[in-house]
Amino acid sequence: MTLSDMLNIGLMQGFAGLSLFAVLLLMGLGLAIIFGQMGVINMAHGEFMTIGAYSIYLAARVTESLAPEFMPYYFPIAIALAFVFAFIVGWIVEWALIRHLYKRPLDTLLATWGVSLGLQQIFRTFIGPKEVSPTLPEWLMGSWTPHEGLDIPINGLFVLALTALVTGGVLIALHKSRWGLRVRATVANRTMANATGIDTKKTDRLTFAIGCGIAGVAGAAFTTIGSTGPTSGSLYIVDAFLVVTFGGAASLFGTVVSAFGIAQTQSISEFFMTGSMAKVLTLSLIVLILMMRPQGLFAVKVRR
Repeated sequence: MTLSDMLNIGLMQGFAGLSLFAVLLLMGLGLAIIFGQMGVINMAHGEFMTIGAYSIYLAARVTESLAPEFMPYYFPIAIALAFVFAFIVGWIVEWALIRHLYKRPLDTLLATWGVSLGLQQIFRTFIGPKEVSPTLPEWLMGSWTPHEGLDIPINGLFVLALTALVTGGVLIALHKSRWGLRVRATVANRTMANATGIDTKKTDRLTFAIGCGIAGVAGAAFTTIGSTGPTSGSLYIVDAFLVVTFGGAASLFGTVVSAFGIAQTQSISEFFMTGSMAKVLTLSLIVLILMMRPQGLFAVKVRR
């Protein structure tokens, strides 16, 4: 194997890490918004990702059956639907359950774990226990070859562009919109935010739903790189919590850096060792760093 071949393999492995980074970042963004503002440990966050993935699958099935000529155009619309469906379910879960459990982190953990199991059973009952994959548009297939021996999947490039768009939109919304102003005021000092007329309960509900909607977009991105089953989301929930904890709760910049570091470490390690050993190496490094810096890489100071 020549040096050029080694370099190409390393670059392709690194790009595979970028695809994982995109999914972890979208998952982590939703969790960072929810956990950072409300302190809710949402164990059902992975199932909202699954809702988004199944939204793409069902949209593809419906388009194939009723309007096959629109197959090249359905995917962007299906991504928007994935956000909407996950947003609606998140809004209902917050209204029906989460709002009664604030300031009770153990109860929210157990309750959302129950929601997770319930949603998985719903997926098995109404969609099926087997993994499924949507029919992707032709423009998402194939690869880009900058030079001989280096093939970069087009679907990976699309996922990176989608992640950059969503991340930029969240950052702009948090710093430029009325919702973002209310979120930042609530995080800084909930009592004072209430005193100034901000409806923090409504802000909590909207924030929880938006976080779930972003997880739905993560599920839409996931369909381009993997198949979807009832438990697909639960496979990523631990990694998503690691991203948020390692980066620093309530720090969106920390979430970006953490997702990139974890994804690249795991992907590059898998080239030299088995997948399970790469996972052990990544977790060990995170634990060592958190032992030295328990607050995460980029802690945000808030007044309680």
